[in-house]
Amino acid sequence: MKAAIYTKRSSGKVLEFVDVNPPVPKPGEVLVNVRAASINPLDWRLKSHRPGVDLAGQVVSVGNRVTRFKPGDAVFGLGKGAFADFALARESRLAEKPDGITFQQAATLPIAGLTALQGLRDKGKLVPGQKVLINGAAGGVGTFAVQIAKALGAEVTGVCSTRNVEMVQSLGADRALDYTQHDFVRDTERYDLLLDNVGNRSLSDLRRVLAPHGRCVLVGAPKQWGPILRGLLDAIVRSFILRQNVVFFIARAKPEDLALLSQFVQTGKIRPVIDRQYPLSEAGSAIAYVEEGHVRGKVVLIPD
Repeated sequence: MKAAIYTKRSSGKVLEFVDVNPPVPKPGEVLVNVRAASINPLDWRLKSHRPGVDLAGQVVSVGNRVTRFKPGDAVFGLGKGAFADFALARESRLAEKPDGITFQQAATLPIAGLTALQGLRDKGKLVPGQKVLINGAAGGVGTFAVQIAKALGAEVTGVCSTRNVEMVQSLGADRALDYTQHDFVRDTERYDLLLDNVGNRSLSDLRRVLAPHGRCVLVGAPKQWGPILRGLLDAIVRSFILRQNVVFFIARAKPEDLALLSQFVQTGKIRPVIDRQYPLSEAGSAIAYVEEGHVRGKVVLIPD
């Protein structure tokens, strides 16, 4: 089978498309024929030997103790080395793909969709009627977050670039702020929840737009860890006074949440935004495009 693999060269790690033996599922694992995969920042930031986590495809074989899936089932979720013809995934990190959504749509959901859903619902404690600010509303997590927040009954403001204002509004945002024209930290509006997908502002800036009992959920990798970590210590002290909660957050793979996301797609509550599709053999070019940092929604890999 063909697979994308990072190899060490004198110039650093290079992504190559090579022939490898198909993996064999161990107990609790499922072998998936990958019909679509999507790219996340960790695929180029970590540069693990076999990149790719988000996948959608059909079950080829299962290991011992797998009870939820059988060969031929259409599934999606989080796997290992998904930028390949075949990839392994734990049974507990997969969900059934309904007929109502495509493999490409399903492949966009796992990391970005789970991050948006769990960040808003679980860490953000979002309830209907609250005001939510989403910094980075046009990216993979952001496009899902805008729609999920609306589905959960929030009043949503999204922060994005000029070219993405109309798109963010089309996803249901009540307001879309162009960050080149409007600095959201100087906004007079105060928010019950701020979901930050960018990590480009200090915590003092983020707290400034929160209501007294507001919550700030930080996802992704901050561009400047030093100021963020110093700000976090300050936020811990201030939170006792202002009762503002600041939370760093990494999503967890839950089959029931994957199923809920696919249900949202089926019912039209959310629609995946796919910026570009690349053939699997051009995974390197696709990752380079994501690395530029201007992707609208998700980038998807499909078989050649």
